[in-house]
Amino acid sequence: MKKLLVVLFACVAYFNVEAQTIGPIEQKMTDALCDGLNKIDESKINTSKEATDAFMNCFMEQSAMFVDVAAEKKINMEDQQAMHDLGVEIGKNLMKQKCEGFLKLSVKMAQKDGSAEVVSAETQGIFKRIDTKGFNYFVIKDNNGNEKSFLWLRQFPGSEKFTGNMAGYAGKKINIKWQEMEVYLPQAKGYYKVKEITGIELF
Repeated sequence: MKKLLVVLFACVAYFNVEAQTIGPIEQKMTDALCDGLNKIDESKINTSKEATDAFMNCFMEQSAMFVDVAAEKKINMEDQQAMHDLGVEIGKNLMKQKCEGFLKLSVKMAQKDGSAEVVSAETQGIFKRIDTKGFNYFVIKDNNGNEKSFLWLRQFPGSEKFTGNMAGYAGKKINIKWQEMEVYLPQAKGYYKVKEITGIELF
C-alpha cells in the first residue's frame, strides 16, 4: 500500500527537524493543524490507515491556508516537488514544536498493519479539464458520457507532464489509475470519498 503524502512527511519529520525560518502564515497553519490534531481521540485509532485518514482529514480542513503558505514562500502551486517539500517542512514544524497530537499519530501512521484495504481501480474516458479547488482535480468524460473527477493530491509516475499548459490534452483519451480515500470537506461539512490519482496514461 502506497503511503499518502502526509505519512511521508511525517516520517521524514520524525528523523529530521533542523532549524528553519517560519513565516507568520506558515506558523498559523502549523498551529491550526496542531490544534486540530490535539482534538483527535487517539484511543479510537487502531491502524495505520485510521491514523493516516485522521491526519488527512485535519490537513484538508486547512487546505486553503496551505495555498496561502505557498504564496508566502513564493512557491508555484504547479511545482509538485516544491509543494511536496513544503508538506515535509510543515511536518517538521509540527515535530519541532512537539505537537502532542502529531507525535501520537506519527507513530501509528508509520506502523505496519494488514487490516486496511484500499479500493483501487482504473477509469478510461476523454480528458476535459483540470479544476483547481485548493488541490487539482482531473475531470474526464467516461464512456457513458458522465463527467468524473479525480484528485491530484501527490506526485505519481509521469505527473511532471501535467504541470504545464494542459490545453493540448483536451479531447484526448485518458486512463486514470486511482485509489479511494475518505476525507473531510469543510465546504460540504462532512466526510466524502474521493478518488486519488496514482497514475495516468494518455492515448
